[in-house]
Amino acid sequence: MLYQKQDLRRMLAPLVVEQVLAMLVGMVDTMMVSSAGEAAVSGVALVDMVNYLIITVMAALTTGGAVVISQYLGREQPERAAFSAGQLAMVSALLSTGIMALGLVLRQGILRLFFGAVEPPVMEAALTYFVITACSFPFLGIYNAGAALYRVLGRTSVTMYISLGMNLINLLGDYIGVHVLQAGVAGVAVPTLLSRAFAAVVMTVLAFRPGKAVRLRWSHIFAWDAGEIRRLLHIAVPGGVENGLFALGKVLMVSIVSHFGTVQIAANGVAGSIDQIAVMVVNAVNLAIVPVVGRCVGAGEEEQAQAYTKKLMGISYWSLAVLGLGVCLLLPVLLPFYQLEPETLRLAAVLIVLHNLMALALHPTSFNLPNSLRAAGDVRYTMWVGVGSMVVFRLGSALLLGVALGLGILGVWIAMGLDWLARSVAFGIRYKSGKWKEMCVI
Repeated sequence: MLYQKQDLRRMLAPLVVEQVLAMLVGMVDTMMVSSAGEAAVSGVALVDMVNYLIITVMAALTTGGAVVISQYLGREQPERAAFSAGQLAMVSALLSTGIMALGLVLRQGILRLFFGAVEPPVMEAALTYFVITACSFPFLGIYNAGAALYRVLGRTSVTMYISLGMNLINLLGDYIGVHVLQAGVAGVAVPTLLSRAFAAVVMTVLAFRPGKAVRLRWSHIFAWDAGEIRRLLHIAVPGGVENGLFALGKVLMVSIVSHFGTVQIAANGVAGSIDQIAVMVVNAVNLAIVPVVGRCVGAGEEEQAQAYTKKLMGISYWSLAVLGLGVCLLLPVLLPFYQLEPETLRLAAVLIVLHNLMALALHPTSFNLPNSLRAAGDVRYTMWVGVGSMVVFRLGSALLLGVALGLGILGVWIAMGLDWLARSVAFGIRYKSGKWKEMCVI
């Protein structure tokens, strides 16, 4: 077997810690900026949705690189894997720099396009936050390329420690910027830029160090191999389209929810933040399953790829059962932290329980399984299913159930479950067919 139980454990545990850190830092960030006023909170929240869209598109390139590198390692071609890693670093740097430049030039147009004529103080805060955080995109692209390499090598503890350092810098910077310097939105944005710059520098230095099976070399970075870049983009472009439209769909879902009134909007926000607890391990499995399955497929060990997919999805199901139940039992303790009306908290509790039930049944097959297919190179099918399900079931059903039938936020969340169901059925059929075994990209 290419991976022993302890190998999977060593790979997965740091990724879970990264998910916990990201969740906690996001919550603390919101708390910090809230002291700068409602305009600041609103501006940051709006820009975060745009940044999420951009970052998910950039992340597709990382996935493409991880698939190609892992398949080369599976074929025991470390030199080709190293060259592919260098090409990934180059393309990531160019793409992220291009996105930054485009974002800075079109900043007002982008924000107006998504959010229309918001109040001037909110737009001012949003512009400040967007300009500063956009400058961090190249650093994020460079970091992601290095992180993909280390995850493929199974050394996820490295990315965990860098993530820890990055988040500590972010949190300390937030405190200084907001509470000491009284810099408002800029006091939150600048630490984000500095923390990502730190992560990029450290990751790059480590990725160049000798002694690893695969490492970065300047000769590989400054080379331009059209064939290798095509392999990366073969995975990245469909993934980018899917990720981008999925993120855009989330923005549109927020737009739908905004018509349901303050109580339902607030309940949606509370439920969305607490629900992240139950899916932390599933998100970590999403990252781990790509290099594991990719390496198996590259080695021609499709049976092992199936075995590891089953094992990792089993971990997801167990974690959802334990964490989901824990969250539901702790709701009387968690919800009072949100100082909202009883009606809002009761609705949030209903949404959280509904989410955990749907997630336990459908989340791994909806998200872990397609990542296994992507790792094998089966990216076009996953793209079309993801896009189609988002448009028809999530958005279409949300409009039907939430708006037309008057179910409000409850209808929107049921629509999310229908989207997961459609994805699960489509990906399950594809996986059972075995066509993904013929999709190796190298």
